[in-house]
Amino acid sequence: MTQPENETAPAANRQIVPALRGVFHLACIVLLTVWALAEWALPWPGLLIAAALLVAAVLLWALFLSPRPMLRVDRFVAGLIELLLIAATVAAMLGLGAHWVIAVAFGLVAAVLGYLGTIRH
Repeated sequence: MTQPENETAPAANRQIVPALRGVFHLACIVLLTVWALAEWALPWPGLLIAAALLVAAVLLWALFLSPRPMLRVDRFVAGLIELLLIAATVAAMLGLGAHWVIAVAFGLVAAVLGYLGTIRH
């Protein structure tokens, strides 16, 4: 009777990391957009730059980092792109006035999730 629980546990664990990774990617995109809105003068420069940054981040995610990316690249290139997105988000968090410990913790958790998400079993 304990065997079905053991068989379903790895399947559930395999779904947690991609879900958390997706949540962190969404948080990265939202934080970058909020930073652009807060940093640039409103209405026109801020809105245009925020929209451009939002489109660029979503396009970057869809091309390389989504669960089914449009462009298949080497995992090292995808990892580099993910690290650049995380670094930009950490810089945006620091620009928004977040404490550096929170920004670094966010970056570390996002990087670990990115690494765990690319491991193939």
